[in-house]
Amino acid sequence: MTNPEPAERPAPVDRHDRHDRHDRHDWYERSGVRSGPHRTVTGPLDPATRFFPHRLVPYWSHPLVRALPDRRRHELLARHLYHYLTFTAHFETRVVNRAAERIADGRAGLALPAAVRLDAYRIYCDEGYHALAGLDAVEQVAEATGIPPLPYAFDPFLRQLDGIGSELLAGEPVLAQLLQVVVAETLAPAALEEVPEDRAVLPLVRDVVRDHAQDEGHHHAYFARFFERLWGDLSAPLRRRVARCLPGLIGAALSPDLRPVGAALTVAGLGPDSVRQVIAESYRTGRREGDLRVTARRTVRLFKNTGVLEEPCAAEAFAAAGLLGDAPDPPPPPARDGR
Repeated sequence: MTNPEPAERPAPVDRHDRHDRHDRHDWYERSGVRSGPHRTVTGPLDPATRFFPHRLVPYWSHPLVRALPDRRRHELLARHLYHYLTFTAHFETRVVNRAAERIADGRAGLALPAAVRLDAYRIYCDEGYHALAGLDAVEQVAEATGIPPLPYAFDPFLRQLDGIGSELLAGEPVLAQLLQVVVAETLAPAALEEVPEDRAVLPLVRDVVRDHAQDEGHHHAYFARFFERLWGDLSAPLRRRVARCLPGLIGAALSPDLRPVGAALTVAGLGPDSVRQVIAESYRTGRREGDLRVTARRTVRLFKNTGVLEEPCAAEAFAAAGLLGDAPDPPPPPARDGR
């Protein structure tokens, strides 16, 4: 993996080359970008419109937030939605598609059949569409409510994520990016499961997140298989380094970006000390570790099944990151089989 631009060499035919041929052709009918309708706000919004499930907003029940005027809380919830959709758009295009394009273009350092590379381009299209749909929803809600989004910069989060690979996989930047996308696309975020099922949430939001979740089910399967291929191609020394790096990548991918939270709380009327208090008490370490285990359970299971945790010190690294505690299995990724 030290050469990010290897010469193409013939790929051997194996079970991965033959996987999901029906699903591959089915993409043209079932993917959101090919078949999904344009999701729009229908009719005037009720003043009490719920933009996001309260349970998924860590600071929503904090006493200082509950004490805010209803109008300010309404704005906070809208801005939480904006942050979720905007962050997702950046992550899909600047993290997932960064790696997907390498895979699709044959610059991943692996001998990949054309079918696998074409699937990566399909995922690239899906993720671009998810970003478009998310930002379109932000603009629609902002126009309908008069609640403007706050400025957002993704670069600090990306530097933190990339820093994990720079530190633990020095000299292997392409491999680090491939591992980032494997982690990102095999996690099970609560929002993808819960938002579509919460009938109190604005239908536009439920539909946009449902469309995303249905595509992500197929992406999970693709990247789980891709990791098996990638892992099998690594040398023994690189396997040891990757095994020690993966817990940090999972933690970085799931670390909440708290700068937008602070900005939204400030605009809502809380002073600096109150903002720090709300964030500290709402994003407690113990609670975050529990959420981390649940969200990463599917990803950790993939790594266990592939043999990652059998590498020296790997199990210790995963345990130290809080990834091996008890947590219920997440549901299987959804398939696009109707509403």
